[in-house]
Amino acid sequence: MFCSGIFLVVLMKRFANTSAVCYTIYEGSIFAVFEISGEGGCLEPRGDGIMFTRETLKCDLKSMGLLPEQTVLIHSSMRAIGEVSGGADTVLDAICEYFEPGLVVFPTLSFSYVNAEHPEFSVSETPCCTGILPELFRRRPGVKRSHCPTHSLSALGKDAADFVSGHGNFDSPAHRNSPWGKLYDRSAVILFVGTGINCNTFIHGVEEWLPVPGMLTDSRQELVIIDENAARIKRPMRRHLGGHSKWYHLMASPFRENNALREGMFGNAKVHILDARAAGDLVYQILKRTPLFFTDEYQLCKA
Repeated sequence: MFCSGIFLVVLMKRFANTSAVCYTIYEGSIFAVFEISGEGGCLEPRGDGIMFTRETLKCDLKSMGLLPEQTVLIHSSMRAIGEVSGGADTVLDAICEYFEPGLVVFPTLSFSYVNAEHPEFSVSETPCCTGILPELFRRRPGVKRSHCPTHSLSALGKDAADFVSGHGNFDSPAHRNSPWGKLYDRSAVILFVGTGINCNTFIHGVEEWLPVPGMLTDSRQELVIIDENAARIKRPMRRHLGGHSKWYHLMASPFRENNALREGMFGNAKVHILDARAAGDLVYQILKRTPLFFTDEYQLCKA
């Protein structure tokens, strides 16, 4: 039976091989959860009602074993992160400061807004359909956005302009020589912050590179890119055909077995940490053997 007061109980459970979990117990009830980083010495509260800060979020990035000089693509749910002092801007501050020597990339896809009926894509003005963090990120000073009308990426940091360059030259969203392919070349890390791995446009890219039958439309939509200087460039585009991503979760176990996927925490959000090169190689091998692996036709018949 616990006496009145606060007791700190350390459990020897590890997250990403760098942290132990502590529980603050008040009058017999768990009041808050803390994570102590083995490397950074961070004491990080977890749970409802906890207010995270720029420094605690940077501590989380370090606790996950992420290196500041890496190229990192971030899929995100702001809601899953929890309460943050300063809101979404503080989250972006923490990420951009931590990875200042490297390259921060967010998916700023606009396929929901750009189509045959609404063919214009403004690099500067067209919003993204991937959440509040990518939308605020793309507007930040110094951020460079690629010129793909439907599947752009926005980047800040070392070689950002070079990373996003050339995306508007291709008639498909994730060409091998586009920024999606450069993620593989750079051995990038892909973070799924509070999201599942189904929202993995990088795998769409691997499907394009093979190519997987039926991945892209045969016809092209006549779209228009409006660049940063207001120049208008016609860009016929093939579109991704939907449905494949709902099967991407099947890769979780193979990714883990091949040391391509691990987990961590960022605020209150569970993070899936994916090695782009290792994951790309594994998906490529599977699709070479079974090109229709991510289709209803294959998965439902197999079941």
